[in-house]
This record gives sequence, C-alpha cells and structure tokens, in this order.
Amino acid sequence: MNLKQIIIIFLLVYPSKFYSILSGFHLANRNKCDICHIFDEESKSEFSKPQWVNSWESTVYVTYSSSSIDALMGQPSNSSKMCLSCHDGTVATDDQGGKGMSQSSILGTNLSRNHPISFTYDIMLAYKDKGLHDPTSAASGLGSTISKDMLVNGKLECISCHDAHAMRGTKNLLLKSNYRSRLCLTCHDK
Repeated sequence: MNLKQIIIIFLLVYPSKFYSILSGFHLANRNKCDICHIFDEESKSEFSKPQWVNSWESTVYVTYSSSSIDALMGQPSNSSKMCLSCHDGTVATDDQGGKGMSQSSILGTNLSRNHPISFTYDIMLAYKDKGLHDPTSAASGLGSTISKDMLVNGKLECISCHDAHAMRGTKNLLLKSNYRSRLCLTCHDK
C-alpha cells in the first residue's frame, strides 16, 4: 500500500477532521466523496477501489503533440479521465454540488496546449529525452522517488502534479510549491 492509498483511506474514515479548515470546491466538499467517487455498498466497512460517478467512455480528446516530445501519446487514462470528467466542461458541468467552476478550470477536450498526461515516464524516456530526470532514482521532494510518489502505474497523470484531495495546501492544488519552477524541475532538468 503506497502513501496515497493510506492518505485516501484515512480521509475516508476521518473526513470531518479536515473539513472545517478547508475552502474552495475540492476543499469545501472534502467530506462529500460521492461527488467524485461511488463505493460498493456491500463493502462499506472496508476501503474498496472507487468507481467514478461520471461516464467518460465516449469523450475523445485532442492530446498534446510536439516534435520535441519523445513519449508516446494516447487518450487520457482512467485517473486523468476522472479529473477531466469535470474539468473538460462537457460531462459534469452541474455535478459539483451546485457550484460552478471558473473558466480557467475548464480545459475543454483540446488538451494540446496543456502539459501532456497519461504517458509512460520511465528510465527509457528519460534517457531518450535527455531533458528529464530518471524517475526511478530522482527524488520527488515528497519522501521518495518520482516513480513512487508521483506516477500512477508508471504514467504521468493529472494527479502526478495536482492534489485533488487538497492535503498539501498549495496554490492550484499542486503536490508541492512551484515557486521558482520547483515542481516542474522535479521531472525536467532544464
């Protein structure tokens, strides 16, 4: 069990401990997990793998592309689709407990101008790219390596940089401060 899973379990068991000190949509709704997650009723006494409220199977995204990217790009993976189910502005526009999102929070389905997501970030990509740190040995600044702390099944996803559960208290729900590009330079060496 990794640190993210332990934190999620803790928050599911003790959500009210943090609710009163937080603000903003993700923060203000932190004890309302069902806005994003649905849990199997039969196993409510145990943590079960969440299923997402919104369906995204039919959404097709224009993904990031550049002549300088060495990663193979495809459609967003499930964990990023979870974020996009609200942030693409097409699926869950009224599914946020009655609160609207700011225009800057709506990415749309054209992700070509956003940081790429859902690609494998491994030692081979770092070697090929020559502008990325080896995720298996580079420190994340979060306690371990990039691979262990920031990647989801070896892929860079929305939650590789963003903390939807708002545990860190940083601007834009980042995993850590991006002061002087600190977050960006965790993976990029230039």
